[in-house]
Amino acid sequence: MKENIIQDKSFDFAVRIVNLYKYLAYIKKEYVLSKQVLRCGTSIGANIEEALGGQSKKDFIAKLSISYKEARETRYWLRLLCKTNFIDSNSYSSIINDCDELCRIISKILITLKANNNKNF
Repeated sequence: MKENIIQDKSFDFAVRIVNLYKYLAYIKKEYVLSKQVLRCGTSIGANIEEALGGQSKKDFIAKLSISYKEARETRYWLRLLCKTNFIDSNSYSSIINDCDELCRIISKILITLKANNNKNF
């Protein structure tokens, strides 16, 4: 099977998010924000998987757009968790860098797809 960087990176990020959730829920006893970051952080990769299985280019772009929005939402919750001292600045720096990288990659894919789409008309 051919390597897909965004698929691999989003899966690895989801693993980090699940581990962050376990830390927040079981160690920090934080249940509300942790659920939020769990939902959107794991949704990034799930929507990328759906996009890869899309039935059309339009379907692919729609699912990838959702993935981008979920990555942006994840970024918000991570910032909030850091500012409220549920995660330390070192942990935050590491995971936010991964989140920002996903945002950049997904954004570039979408820009390229939309530009190519416009050339076809």
